[in-house]
Amino acid sequence: MLIKQLSIFLENKKGRFTEVAKILGEAGVNMSAFTVAENSDFGILRLIVSDTEKAISVLREKLYAVSVADVVCLHCPNQPGALAKAMDIITSAGIFIEYMYAFSQGDAANVIIRPDDVNKCAEVLKANKLELIAASDLYKL
Repeated sequence: MLIKQLSIFLENKKGRFTEVAKILGEAGVNMSAFTVAENSDFGILRLIVSDTEKAISVLREKLYAVSVADVVCLHCPNQPGALAKAMDIITSAGIFIEYMYAFSQGDAANVIIRPDDVNKCAEVLKANKLELIAASDLYKL
């Protein structure tokens, strides 16, 4: 249950995220989840979209630097301690988390995880009966 995530390098200046949102919108690509990490000179926009290949194509046509990475999406209860339980499992398996971001909807939370070993992370979570969301289901949220 791996999900393709795009990383786009952006100059840290006014309107850059707006440009990306417009490009994707005009191409009919929906952004399902995203996060932005920045420093004084540039930012990295990480996002999960409804059509990865189309997004890559239209962004590269506009000369954006785009890379793709596999991530997992953990679906867990939106309650105290639920994420701690999952993180305990991941840590005990010797898996390092490079970064993660999350969003919640009512009683459920979805956590996008970028581990150093994405396949092992997915296997460990599934073996411990934690729910992972498939890319096709994440795009529908």
